[in-house]
Amino acid sequence: MRLTSLHLSNVRNYAQLELEPANGLNVFVGRNAQGKSNLLEAISLLGTGKSFRTSRERDLIREGFELATIGGEAQVRAGTVRLGCTISTTARGTRKLYAINGRGVRYAKFLGSLRVVTFVPSDLQLVGGPPSGRRSFLNGALAQEQPTYYHELARYQKALTQKAALLRGEDDPDPELLAIYNQTLVQAGTAIMLAREQFISVLAGAAAKVHAQWSGQEQLELRYQPSVPFEVPAQDAIAGAFAAQLRGLAAQERARQVSLAGPHRDDVELLLNGRSLAAYGSQGQQRTAVLALKVAEYTVMQERSGEAPLLLLDDVLS
Repeated sequence: MRLTSLHLSNVRNYAQLELEPANGLNVFVGRNAQGKSNLLEAISLLGTGKSFRTSRERDLIREGFELATIGGEAQVRAGTVRLGCTISTTARGTRKLYAINGRGVRYAKFLGSLRVVTFVPSDLQLVGGPPSGRRSFLNGALAQEQPTYYHELARYQKALTQKAALLRGEDDPDPELLAIYNQTLVQAGTAIMLAREQFISVLAGAAAKVHAQWSGQEQLELRYQPSVPFEVPAQDAIAGAFAAQLRGLAAQERARQVSLAGPHRDDVELLLNGRSLAAYGSQGQQRTAVLALKVAEYTVMQERSGEAPLLLLDDVLS
């Protein structure tokens, strides 16, 4: 993949920008607060449809304006593709629209049209930060690679929200409705956990290989820690284990009014020479491990799709 042109209008500190990146490596140099990270954020959004810096989409619109546009053209294996994203804000909220080759599309269709791998300083939290960051890392990589993964993730999150509302809303939730939500959680959650298990298995080998080239004798390991333990990474085994755990936790979930099992509670453990990297690793060791993880993500994505994604490195030497 290669980004051949980029157009920004009222995005962050950019009033207007027309950029034609060169082939190969592009290096953007400048003083602080000049827009280097903003530029990479906009490019990344053309691939993921979301910012890697904020969940408040209003923040991407230049101060004093109500509309921002990001457009780009890229060469991919299938040919040339034109991508666009418009972010608008009104009194009723912020809205985002996507387009491919001039035609409006849903987010699920837009996602992955241009695959990207990013490294930003906040990615160091992948080691010592909360599990939600590591789950977001998995979701971002898999959703770009597998359209079915995003579909199952969206289905799971919707059922999870509905179940939570039911548990909070009634002292004695409707058992039939609760069973429907649990069935959806098991179906979608099984697909999510199976995809994560397979992805981490491949990613762990690639990350260990890259890390060994950089660090010599130190051995990096990645271990998937599913909320629902399963003996065999197979659909029936995972679904059976998940359903059984939901049955066993039913009383606790009603009492605490929250869903206690499922991929929304998964984690990934990083170890160095068999010890927790978060607990025992130095800052330098953690940085090296995260960079190896990102290179591995790039490598796996390239091998699986047959096409190299864009690699965006933000302040990588900081």
